[in-house]
Amino acid sequence: MTNSPLRPSASLHESVREEILARIRNGTYQPEALIPSAAMLGDEFGVSPITIKRALRDLQSAGALVAVAGKGTYVKKRTRILRRLDISSPSYEGATIQLQSITREKISDSAMSSFNVPTDAMLCVRKIVYTDGAPFMYDATYLSSDVSNEMIEEFGDVFVATALKRHGIDVVNTDLIIDAAPAFGKVEEIFGIPSGYPMLRRFYKFTTSSSSMTVFGVVQAPFDQLACSISLPASPVPEARKNSGSGLAGDFSVNNDGALS
Repeated sequence: MTNSPLRPSASLHESVREEILARIRNGTYQPEALIPSAAMLGDEFGVSPITIKRALRDLQSAGALVAVAGKGTYVKKRTRILRRLDISSPSYEGATIQLQSITREKISDSAMSSFNVPTDAMLCVRKIVYTDGAPFMYDATYLSSDVSNEMIEEFGDVFVATALKRHGIDVVNTDLIIDAAPAFGKVEEIFGIPSGYPMLRRFYKFTTSSSSMTVFGVVQAPFDQLACSISLPASPVPEARKNSGSGLAGDFSVNNDGALS
């Protein structure tokens, strides 16, 4: 067999990795298709199976390939979904919800500390949102445990904000924190990704029309599966600010902790 030319690189396995990745990107290897075996690729590129397996492991860690025991290595299906940044009124047409658990636990993620979260244990509702039969969002919601059993039963079918609205409790304000963090724990299993894979996280706080009900939570998705959009209507700049020469790129103040606001 004539060997396929490899691109110059720092090492053989990196050259193989880049060639396989190029074939995925140009459609030679289609999503969910089985790629040639390590032995076949080794013959094609004129390198050892060990070199091929190392390149494949790199691509699996990057989320480009997935290995199925007893079957081979497949190109991972990559679907990127664009959603409006308005999770107080989620609308996921064609999506299905799968309830994972309802427990009582404390909020432990330090990223939510700016929300002034309660220190006591709260009701925690965890669910997976699917589209086209594949998971694309993992949601963990924390709220007061003093809710009716009827409302709790609805959490398995709809988003928490929707269930609250059905019972006359409206979301009147939403605070968001968006960050990126490496995957660990349950999300690795849900999305079939390696430990450390970059995740997009959206932390939220819902202030509701009920003084006894504030909702906290976090939505997670692999960074290459979910993107967010937002529309910011322009508002006239007050005359006083025009005259002062400020407001050219927005006005900011600095809090005591040094954060911009």
